[in-house]
Amino acid sequence: MRPPLRISPHSRNPYDELAQLADPEPDYSQHHPRDALELGLTSDPEDDDWTPPDHRGRSRFGALPALAKVTFAGLVCVGCLVLADRLAEYYAQDKAAGKIQQSLHLATKPDVDIHGFPFLTQLADKRVDRVDVTVPDVSADRVSLAEVHATAEDVRVIGDAPTSIKGAVIGELDGDVLLSFDDLNRELGASQLRFTGSSADAVRVNGELAVAGQHLRVHAKAHVRRDNGRALTTTLDDMRLDIPGVATYRPGKDPAHSGLRLQPEAARRISSETARIKAMLSVPAVVDRLGVSHGQVQRALRSEDELHRLTHAPKFADRLMKVNLVDVVLDHPELLRKAGINPAVLDALLALKPPELSEQLSLSFELPKSLRELRLEDITVERDGIRARVRGSGLPIGNGVDAGSS
Repeated sequence: MRPPLRISPHSRNPYDELAQLADPEPDYSQHHPRDALELGLTSDPEDDDWTPPDHRGRSRFGALPALAKVTFAGLVCVGCLVLADRLAEYYAQDKAAGKIQQSLHLATKPDVDIHGFPFLTQLADKRVDRVDVTVPDVSADRVSLAEVHATAEDVRVIGDAPTSIKGAVIGELDGDVLLSFDDLNRELGASQLRFTGSSADAVRVNGELAVAGQHLRVHAKAHVRRDNGRALTTTLDDMRLDIPGVATYRPGKDPAHSGLRLQPEAARRISSETARIKAMLSVPAVVDRLGVSHGQVQRALRSEDELHRLTHAPKFADRLMKVNLVDVVLDHPELLRKAGINPAVLDALLALKPPELSEQLSLSFELPKSLRELRLEDITVERDGIRARVRGSGLPIGNGVDAGSS
């Protein structure tokens, strides 16, 4: 057995030797506690304890410069004034529309647009520079006006503005009205008529008209004119009523253009039918109007060959079409049925005078009697309808308001 190791008090400790070889311990007492990285930085002893800033005593608006505050306040004031001005204008437009509707007895309120800014200064002066008015669908006798546009200038307000406005007096009014062809076709559709522009002062009328239970085709031209400066009326000419495929009737007193005449189809048919053409040639009045000698007619009535030669001669059908049957059938009513005409239709046509036809095809309208100051000017026929300019001055609007109101 190996004896235990004995260490004498004079022997060296190996751990002590290792400790002597290590770097010496740093002396923290030589360094600032705030500069642990030895960067030479030190802290301000007054900033050791940080506290958040206190903004309770100063608003963001208060932090703005004085000029910005004044500008902002000015903008707010201007905005309020503009808003008040617009609200007052909208209110006045609504009141004006109501007054116009009441004065003209309109079914709906018109569209009123007051111009000029600021409006409140005009209202305080009780005088508006300009007002635009649009009135849709105004009743005008048998028809209605599709559009009424007007510009009123120098409008004098009557009453205490803005809540007690009684009406107004229009210094100058300039506008236009449109009598639409679409409305005419719809409102006068019971007569199956259609209206189209023909020229600058005329309207072409086409359609159907019931006469003695039979629908006749109507063709006419209505010339448009002013009547006493306040009404639009029409005078009809070039009117004809067609019995389809048989005859055409033109009312009037001019024998060269009026009367009842066969249409080409009927004239050719009668010329080719022996019984009917012989019935025509048996009437001396017809022979006289045909421009054929009586000897030639007598030979045609006795010989089929002569009849064929006569009726198939050039322009014989044209001559037959020029014969006015009105006078002929009055003395020989049996010719009507042989020509394919219902006698009741002819009787109704002869009884239908031009004034009665004009009444049925009338396009007239008159300005409201309450607007005595208005006048119609420059009536023209356009593609969409009949347009007329409307002008007036000193026009009162509102019940109990006259041009001299103040």
